[in-house]
Amino acid sequence: MQKNILNIEDYSQPTSKSTLLENKYLNLPDLLFYNNCNRKYRINRGVFNTVDNWFYEYGVINIVYRRIYILAFFDFVKDRNIGPNSQKFIKFGQGGLTASLKEFTESIQRDKNLYSVK
Repeated sequence: MQKNILNIEDYSQPTSKSTLLENKYLNLPDLLFYNNCNRKYRINRGVFNTVDNWFYEYGVINIVYRRIYILAFFDFVKDRNIGPNSQKFIKFGQGGLTASLKEFTESIQRDKNLYSVK
């Protein structure tokens, strides 16, 4: 059996007729999506599941949109904590994941307020 290896880059470029909801990368089965996140961000399954659940509880029900939030959060944490070119695992420590998720969601709210039309 041939091993199915997928790269994030293979799915990040939309085709001419593709919409966000049809994006192949964002619609991968859970394990394949997690494996790509693990390769890119060096996070473990527990962190991935916690982040996924956090955004579901935050109100992002649609899986495609939730995965966009997940990727944005991992980019936020990676860029802030270990730099864009680091090969280290993202580590949070006791209570650090929840604190980072709160900080990220607060930054989303600030941005929404900043750009909202009044």
